[in-house]
Amino acid sequence: MDNNRHDRIRAVQWQGDHLRLLDQRRLPSEESWIACREADQVTTAIRDLAVRGAPAIGIAAAWAVALAALREEPLAPALSRLRAARPTAVNLMWALDRMQRHIDAGANPAALLREAQAIQDEDLAANRRMGELGASLIAPGSGVLTHCNTGSLATAGFGTALGVIRAGTAAGRIDRVYAGETRPWQQGARLTMWELMQDGIAAQLIADSAAAHLMKSGVVQWVIVGADRIAANGDTANKIGTYQLAIAAKYHGVKFMVVAPSSTVDMATGTGEEIEIELRDSAELLGTGGVRTVVEGAQAWNPVFDIAPAELIDVIVTERGVIERPNSIAMQAMFGC
Repeated sequence: MDNNRHDRIRAVQWQGDHLRLLDQRRLPSEESWIACREADQVTTAIRDLAVRGAPAIGIAAAWAVALAALREEPLAPALSRLRAARPTAVNLMWALDRMQRHIDAGANPAALLREAQAIQDEDLAANRRMGELGASLIAPGSGVLTHCNTGSLATAGFGTALGVIRAGTAAGRIDRVYAGETRPWQQGARLTMWELMQDGIAAQLIADSAAAHLMKSGVVQWVIVGADRIAANGDTANKIGTYQLAIAAKYHGVKFMVVAPSSTVDMATGTGEEIEIELRDSAELLGTGGVRTVVEGAQAWNPVFDIAPAELIDVIVTERGVIERPNSIAMQAMFGC
């Protein structure tokens, strides 16, 4: 695979004394970077979606802890504020727990910087491995549909679900790529399409509400999505709209693939019913690009994740391996202690 062609974007960059984040709220119209010199600036960037995507959130948080140590800030309050920034994505908690273990062991700032770098490097390697594994399951000439953004912007690089699409395209297995717009933040329209165009991968954007109609046409053989948390039974929390895609895929005989690193698997959470679903400000639904489009006085309900039950998922791909028809027994066999 030509990684130089298909893996050029790095949205989280350590600059030696501060963290540089590509502001994903401004893409694709503007490539703007945020310089974070304090941990709380990273917390704000996570909370306000300047950095997003479960793996990228965890990576940024790890760098924030190292940054706090470098600046001799109190670490406990910094970690507490980072934990509260986004409740659903388990990678945030996983990365902070990993940094906390090093703090408890007496790690100095240099050691914490090395650990943050290790978290980032491991994620990139995992993504490339998942890309290979997932692509190998796709028959040549297939069409795929993806939801939200799961590429280099959401990870250390290459991506999870988008990594499979990159690898599958490079291997000649994927002929057609479709991306849902992903309301209300338009991650598919703004970010996924931008990444695919950067890599020279032809893709078509569809309205979220067109997905079932597209599946009925027969041009899509796989729906490929990422995950923000995978429960011990295989239930998967992902961007709102994933659940309805899984239902439509099952009805139309389209395969459904979840791609996520093992850090997204939460074996302490038994089922999807136990996962906290983040509710965000209803104002995000009442306008587009900061311009209100809904009549004044109207109200909105704005959950930003939903749960795809394991029985609707054909395969979960992680860097450790592939789980077909996921259930508690298969998950325990691969991820149990």
